[in-house]
Amino acid sequence: MTITTAPSGLEGEGFPVRRAFASIPYQYTDPFIMMDQMGEVEWRPGEAKGTPWHPHRGFETVTYMIEGTFKHRDSEGGGGLISDGDTQWMTAGAGILHIEAPTEETVLTGGLMHGVQLWVNLPREKKWADPRYQEISRTNLKLLSSHDGGALLRVIAGEVDGNEGPGVTHSPITFIHATVSPGAQLELAWRPDYSALAYVLAGRGAVGPDRRPFQMGQAAVFGKGDSIIVTADQEQDSKTPELEILILGGQPIREQIAWYGPFVMNTQEELQQAFADYQVGKLGVIPPEVMPHTTGEDATPGE
Repeated sequence: MTITTAPSGLEGEGFPVRRAFASIPYQYTDPFIMMDQMGEVEWRPGEAKGTPWHPHRGFETVTYMIEGTFKHRDSEGGGGLISDGDTQWMTAGAGILHIEAPTEETVLTGGLMHGVQLWVNLPREKKWADPRYQEISRTNLKLLSSHDGGALLRVIAGEVDGNEGPGVTHSPITFIHATVSPGAQLELAWRPDYSALAYVLAGRGAVGPDRRPFQMGQAAVFGKGDSIIVTADQEQDSKTPELEILILGGQPIREQIAWYGPFVMNTQEELQQAFADYQVGKLGVIPPEVMPHTTGEDATPGE
């Protein structure tokens, strides 16, 4: 098992993120390309920021809002508000433009923003799929409790003990948000052919049978096995009364990747073609009725 600490950075127009998997080689995160923890930040009036319009091709973006509200629009007509436990699952596939921005109310009055964006790779034969948008309401998540009641699981995608989350995926993955009470232990059966990762959103705890300590902003990479064990520390701070973690993994795709900025392809030639197609408008057109905003000419790897 390996435990890493996520470096901090700025994304989009300047909102703070932690790069959850930045120090982990792709062979251990496959099929996930990257994950950013957005916030947790309390915006003051006039401070709230988002991203400009920018393109994607070759993968999926999964935006899970824990607290606060973001609005999303894309060039295929998809979009809406994502808030307080909602998930937006966007398959970029062959190409799409989209924007993520705070609401007008948040810009005017400020407010809390805390969420996660996960990038899920697509296998070679799915990279040219038609773009798709899934809006997953918090009311549709599969909610489970551990046997002793010490942990609450929100299953966004995949299966836990025969219970399936609502997310429709192109390849087998599991994505869970777990809240573990102080002193409680969570043990999940896990497919041994899956990658296995845990990331601490808030609080302190330990992972594995030997109880390796980890805390907010740290990720754990599990070795091969058929279970994942997470324990919450008995003492948590007053701001974070429980251990909040994401548990995720999937069947590795094990294909060569060529990744630069907003595109994740298999070869450098496909990567160059993606940039060329974007420049001539083949990845979509910004709908004329949406909010004025700049395009993502300088889109960077985290956008």
